[in-house]
Amino acid sequence: MATAKKSSKGGGKGLQAEVQPSADLSAIVGSKPIPRSEVTKKVWDYIKAHGLQDQQNKRMINADDNLKKIFGGKKQVSMFEMTALVNKHLS
Repeated sequence: MATAKKSSKGGGKGLQAEVQPSADLSAIVGSKPIPRSEVTKKVWDYIKAHGLQDQQNKRMINADDNLKKIFGGKKQVSMFEMTALVNKHLS
């Protein structure tokens, strides 16, 4: 009983379900399967570490070469649009 994994709680669904990042997204979050919530955290860590949040409008994210692959070639997306675009790179 003590060997039960955390993922068994709640059936491993929703934000705690492990997802596999695409090759493009792996450049940002790593290639190992991780929970969806951790993907979001790592993407935000990357954005902050590289100063990609727009200074005039904090809701906008400026893409570097790695993020352009995730954002479908767009130079800038809103943080809400970003979530939907990142989800397309998870399986």
